[in-house]
Parts: sequence; C-alpha cells; structure tokens
Amino acid sequence: MRSKSKRYYDISIATYVLALLPFFVYFAIYGSLGLYPNYNVSSIDLKPLHDLELQIFGIMDGSTKVIPGAYFQHHHHALLDLIAGFSYLCWLPVPMCYALWLTREGRIDRALRMGWGFLMVNLVGFVIYYVHPAAPPWYVITHGFEADFTTPGSCAGLARFDALTHVPFYHAFYDKNANVFAAMPSLHAAYMFIATLYAMRYRANRWVLLIFWLITLGTWFAAVYSAHHYIIDVIAGIIVSLVGISLFEWLNRRYKLYVSP
Repeated sequence: MRSKSKRYYDISIATYVLALLPFFVYFAIYGSLGLYPNYNVSSIDLKPLHDLELQIFGIMDGSTKVIPGAYFQHHHHALLDLIAGFSYLCWLPVPMCYALWLTREGRIDRALRMGWGFLMVNLVGFVIYYVHPAAPPWYVITHGFEADFTTPGSCAGLARFDALTHVPFYHAFYDKNANVFAAMPSLHAAYMFIATLYAMRYRANRWVLLIFWLITLGTWFAAVYSAHHYIIDVIAGIIVSLVGISLFEWLNRRYKLYVSP
C-alpha cells in the first residue's frame, strides 16, 4: 500500500495544471474584456445605482447622508485597512490553492467541479457587465455623474493598505485596470464565497470553513469599505454566485461536465 506522501508524489504536474484550467480560462476571458469595452454596448449606470444605495444603505455623516463608501473615506482605521487589504488579497489565490489542495488529496474531480462552477459564475457576471455597465462608488465620489471613458482604474480605499505595508500592490493592480465600469455585480464578493460553498459541500475541516468564512466576510466588508463596490454590488455578487453555481450543477448533472480522475 502506497504511503500518503508517495500518493502525493505520484500526482503529475499535468494533473495540477488540469485542476487550474478553469482559472486559466477565466484569466483569458477577463483579459479580453478590454478589447471591446462594455460601455460600447450599453449606457453606464452612474446615478441610479448610487441613489438606490443612498436610499437603502445611506449613513449620516454629520448633517449629510452619504453612501457607505463615501463615509468610510473619512472614517477609517489602520486595523480595518489591514483587515480589508489582506482579505481582498485572497480573492483568487485562496480558491486556486484550494483547488490545488483538493488535487493533492486525490480529488481532482472536486477541484474541477469547483473550478468550472467558478468559471460559470464569472460568465454570468460578465454578461451582466455588458448588459448593465455600472460605475464603482470611488468613480462617482471622485468624478461625479459624468462618464469619462479615459478614466484609469483606481485602488481607492485600498491605497491605505499599500501605504501601511509600503508595498504598492493595489496601485500596480488597479491603476492599469481597463474595466472601470464593471462594478455590478461584485465578482470579488463572489470568488471566496464560491470556494466556501464548495468547501461546505465537500464537508471540509471546521477550521478550514471558519477561515474561509472569515475571509469571505472580510472581502465583502473590504469591497464596501474601500469604495470599490456598493453594498448592492456585493449582494448582486452573492446572488450571481448562487445562480452561476446552480446553473453549472444543473448542466453537470445533465451532461457530466467535470472530469473524474
């Protein structure tokens, strides 16, 4: 009988690459979105989404009612900046590492099931990006309700994390972002939630589930705290996650889309 370490050693690099294939497809599709911007397809939602957020989730800042993202611009704390920054860093690395760990455990079927479910959620989200382009809160806070297609991306409140850690990670990532008007749904809110849902389905260790849920909640908080997303965007990301996973699971039951080892 082969030892556990031997079983790990026998898993080929090609198998790990296969486990990450859905994520590679995601990178390819996401990278191509900038070739034909969504604002060429539909008009950008600048004011309606902001006003709805203000109406439902507005916070009094002195005598003025503002959206949560604007409130946190003036009311933030270094500890919250660190929590938000570290949580947001996990958006994709943790799901990918979980897929690799499942593969290492000899469950590439589970890794692929989660990976293709992840991709389906993104495809649903990308369709919405083109049907309903939406500006993020930081754009409205900085530029108002006029659409400027030349506006570069911004790390917004996450700049505080860069300043605290002296590592310009978010500046490097967001300053070159070509998808400024793709804020609703928040797919950042979806990614860790997807991994957490599949970890629950696979009955992962309770400590793994606790960590996943903490990162998920931290990511949801960070999305709003950093002014990258409205609370509405986060809720939409959660809904899209459930819809995308349900759609994939239905297709999988019908056509057996994921590959078994």
